Amino acid sequence: MVRAAIAIVTDAVALGQTAGACGGSGVMLAAIVIASVAPHSPVRSVYTVGYTEFRTNLPGGRHVNQWTMRACVVRADGVGRRKVAAGLARKPHTWTQFAGWSPDGSEAVVINGWESPENGEWEEAHKQFRFDATGWQVDTCLVSLRTGRVANVTAVERVSHYNAGLFFWPGNPMLLGFTPLIGGESRPFRMDRDGRNKTDLSQGAGFTYGYSASPDGRRIAYHKDYQVYIADADGKRADRVDTGQPFNFAPQWSPDGSLLLFLAGEHYDCHPHVVRADGTGLRQLASRRGWEGVAPVFDVLDHHGGSSDVPVWSRDGRWIYFTARIEGAVELMRVSADGSAEEQLTHSPAGALNYHPTPSPDGRRLAFGSTRDGARALYVAGPDGSDVRPITRVRKGWGAMWPHWRPGPR
Repeated sequence: MVRAAIAIVTDAVALGQTAGACGGSGVMLAAIVIASVAPHSPVRSVYTVGYTEFRTNLPGGRHVNQWTMRACVVRADGVGRRKVAAGLARKPHTWTQFAGWSPDGSEAVVINGWESPENGEWEEAHKQFRFDATGWQVDTCLVSLRTGRVANVTAVERVSHYNAGLFFWPGNPMLLGFTPLIGGESRPFRMDRDGRNKTDLSQGAGFTYGYSASPDGRRIAYHKDYQVYIADADGKRADRVDTGQPFNFAPQWSPDGSLLLFLAGEHYDCHPHVVRADGTGLRQLASRRGWEGVAPVFDVLDHHGGSSDVPVWSRDGRWIYFTARIEGAVELMRVSADGSAEEQLTHSPAGALNYHPTPSPDGRRLAFGSTRDGARALYVAGPDGSDVRPITRVRKGWGAMWPHWRPGPR
C-alpha cells in the first residue's frame, strides 16, 4: 500500500510538475468559453498560458471528474484557447494535465494518467489512495507545440508505473528531473532528455516530494518525510534543514539561488519561511492567518482534500507571493524577501478563494486561480494585484486550474 500522505497528480501540477504509451485522441470540452479582453486594457506582452480544464461536479466521486481533465493553452489576453495532445486521452478513463514548459517554450510538459474504475471506486469507499500498477498508470510526456510530436520520456527504461514532477534541469536542458513512485515511496530521480540513464538521487528510503534544482544546477532540494533536505546534484551530502517543525513542504530556490523558500509549521497550519542556500538563517516571513493552504479541486467529496497552495518567488526575487485568510476570503498577498514589507493584492467577497499565484516570465503579470465569480477560473493581474482580468470563463460544474506561463512572449 502506498503511504496515505502521498500527494496525487493534481498536487504535482500545482508545484510546478497520467497512462500508457501516451497515444490517442480526445474530446472537446464544449462547456468552456474563453472571455475576450476589454480593448481599453492591452497586455504588454502576449504570453501563452498552459493550464487544465475539467468537470467538477459529476456524481461518482473524485476519479470520475479527474477523467475529464484536459491540458490546454490560451493566450494571456484570453484568446486562442486550444487543447494540447488531445490524443493522449483517447483511451477510456484517461486524462491529461498541463505541467510545465521546456526552457525555450517549444515543448509542453503534459501528464497522462489512467485509473481503473474499480480502483477509483475502492478509493472512494476507503477514502485513501491505492497506487498499485493494476489500478494506476501515470507518465509525463514532452509535446512539441509546433508538430504535436509526443515523447513519453518516463516510459523509456521505465522504473515505475507512476511518474510525475518532471522538470528541465537548470543550466542543462539535456537533463530532466522527475519523481517516480518506487516501492510505494516517491523518489527524486534524474535522467537524460531522451529518458535514458535514470538515476535515483534519494540516497535511501523515505517519501520525497517538492523536488527542484538550484538555478546553477549544482544543488537540489526536496522534502522527505516532511523535512526539507538540501543536497548536491548527485544526491550526496544531503543535509536536513532544522526548523523544529513537524511539517515542512515544497522547497523552492530563489532566482539567484541564495535562498530557499518553503512552508513550515503544522500540517494545515504552516507559513512561508526562508533559509540561506546552506540551510542556515531560518526566518518566518509571513502568516497565512488560518488558511489551511489546500484549494478544493472538485465540488464532489474529495478524499485527498484539494491542491496544495504554496508560496512562490517573484521573477526578480524581491517578493514572495502567497495566500492568506483575510476577513472571510482567501486573498493574494506578497511579502518582501527580507520580511520588511507585506501587501494585500486582492480584495474579494466573503467566501471567495484566490490561489496558485504564478508570475509571468517578465514579471509584469500574475496568473492565479479564483472562485470570485462562483467557479474555478483563471485570471491575470499586475504584480501588485491591479488590472484583474479573466483569461478563462467556465460554467457551473467546470474548472480551469494550474497556470503555467510559456517562456518568452508568443
